[in-house]
Amino acid sequence: MESILIYGLINAVMLALITLGFSLSIGISGVANLAFGGFYIFGAYFAWLLLFYLGVPYPLAILLSVLVTGLLGALMYWLVLMRVRGLILSEVIATLATGIAILEFLRWKGLGLGYEFNLPCFVRGGINIGRVSLDYQRLAVIGVGLILLILLWFLTHYTKVGLAFRGIAQDEHTALSMGIRSDWTAMLSVAFGSALAAVAAITILPLSMINVNTGYDVLLIAMAVAVVGGLESFLGIIVASFILGYAQIITAHFFAPHWMMVMYLIAIMVILAVKPSGLFGKFKELEERV
Repeated sequence: MESILIYGLINAVMLALITLGFSLSIGISGVANLAFGGFYIFGAYFAWLLLFYLGVPYPLAILLSVLVTGLLGALMYWLVLMRVRGLILSEVIATLATGIAILEFLRWKGLGLGYEFNLPCFVRGGINIGRVSLDYQRLAVIGVGLILLILLWFLTHYTKVGLAFRGIAQDEHTALSMGIRSDWTAMLSVAFGSALAAVAAITILPLSMINVNTGYDVLLIAMAVAVVGGLESFLGIIVASFILGYAQIITAHFFAPHWMMVMYLIAIMVILAVKPSGLFGKFKELEERV
């Protein structure tokens, strides 16, 4: 029981950490950034290149990777999304194609083909909590998750960029009349979301290995948590992360680990059938639209 409680908490924080960037993009710009999994793996792989090929110190490699991944997200917006803004299906296809292109390019470069690409842990060692052995990296995941939540709350409430984010998210036309540049703000939201994908990857992937297929799994995870919690709701992300995080651990404990990914698909189907806007979403329900 102790292991379920502890690892369920860690898993929930991991899910929230993964989903924050995805939700930030769609909640503000309205763009479902389906390239998210590609940015996630790119961020970790770029940090690995800087660290092991160029000998850059780990903290600097992390910083540079986050910045470059954010710039890549901004570049995707200006070169691709600007041309199709407002065409929802085209936005979905464009971002999904970009993410697949990134992942398959990395696969072509040999990522995940018989050679292990591992990032080092932030801190080595571990502790025992009751009868549960826990390494420090998992504690770091909890710490980074909490810090990001606090920083994002501060950003959206006490900075001009954050207030512009909230203005565009609440009413784009009114925000435009107040002098807020819609495309610039949307570009920043996609860039921030992409950078957060890199932060999540660099924090979580020291616990496993950098693999192209993980990018596709991460996209499914982000979509599931965002859909269940509400695409534009940070509170919804936290609640959905705990629901799905503990559901996964319980499933793995009592059934089998390979059923864990199935939980995401089941959660998406159930929430879309019962409450399409998500637990805390504000998008209109079907009966309100017809």
